[in-house]
Amino acid sequence: MTERIFPPIPPVSPVEKVHPPVTKQRAAVPQTKATANFQEILNEKLAEELKISAHAQKRMAERGINLSPKEIEGIKEAVAKAQTKGCRDSLVVLDRVALVVSVENKTVITAVDAARLKDNVFTNIDSAVFVRNV
Repeated sequence: MTERIFPPIPPVSPVEKVHPPVTKQRAAVPQTKATANFQEILNEKLAEELKISAHAQKRMAERGINLSPKEIEGIKEAVAKAQTKGCRDSLVVLDRVALVVSVENKTVITAVDAARLKDNVFTNIDSAVFVRNV
């Protein structure tokens, strides 16, 4: 004969009312122009930045190339123009220097002064931008 043995049933307690967890409410922060347009400001700052790779810095030091703020602005404008045309790697030619620039990364890859321009062949570029009267 097989009898089933059942474990004892615990006493059932009355159902208690469940309260939602208490959360702190934050005071509303008034939105200012700076907080409302943070993404726009961030995008503008990132767009303005022009990086110079370690290789380019080395070449510029070896060749005595110093870029003025006006020249840097000209390079930024050239990169922006190249970007609108869908360029990837561009040769940016100024009066006294030529730069190979990664348009996608906004980074100067290498620099060549005017005296060495005749001896160089630029490869792996898909465009050239000439910057006038910098």
